[in-house]
Amino acid sequence: MKWFDESKDVEFKRLHRENVQEYISFLRTVKNAKLKTINTKLNALVKFNEFLLETKVQRDMVLTKKDYMKVQPQYASLAKVELKDVEKFRQLVLDSGNKRNYALVTLLAYAGLRISEALNLKMSDCNLVSREITVRSGKGDKYRVVFMNDKVKFALQSWLKERKEKGIESEYLFISNRNQPLNRTTINKLFKEYSEHIGKEITPHDLRHFFCSHAISRGLSVHEVANQAGHLRFYTRIQQKTSSFKK
Repeated sequence: MKWFDESKDVEFKRLHRENVQEYISFLRTVKNAKLKTINTKLNALVKFNEFLLETKVQRDMVLTKKDYMKVQPQYASLAKVELKDVEKFRQLVLDSGNKRNYALVTLLAYAGLRISEALNLKMSDCNLVSREITVRSGKGDKYRVVFMNDKVKFALQSWLKERKEKGIESEYLFISNRNQPLNRTTINKLFKEYSEHIGKEITPHDLRHFFCSHAISRGLSVHEVANQAGHLRFYTRIQQKTSSFKK
């Protein structure tokens, strides 16, 4: 009513759709109001329109909920760690000089693999040219192809170069100092050590959740991220949380 009085300078008699449209334009262009704010005001106008009908001031509805602004649904992040935490973690591992650990941590954070999947990778599963990683030990004995971004590619390149210089010939991508497949115990110690340096507990699973949430924030769809991570439950949980957020 304040907007109407100031812009029209006549007595209000009834609600016109044209006035509502002008008001929406005013909110968007002059007030720079957020879509949710506009929808809140439109909701009030819908109720006001209903009141005008009940009191017989007018006979028609000039707007409905169909006129609401379309708001891009927000997703609920499952990650407990933020980008700055992950990057600090990676840098500390890199500064330690261990290219194997750096490649593994980067793979978890930016390719979305489970720790078991990463430890079971073989040399033949990584193709730096096509930027593809074939995960053959996913749940349900299925396999999927995972795309590697620049961070993953560069980290793997460094580790593969070091492997070659050391003459390591194991078929497994990540091996121990005894030339055996790397085990979970060693990785758990690694994460515990660097978590203490950061002052925040970070687990391999946290990096997996970070990958999912970070990828969505960068524009990938929930479905694309679920396929990349081989995680249909993640897709379901995001949908449930998003649905709850909307409510």
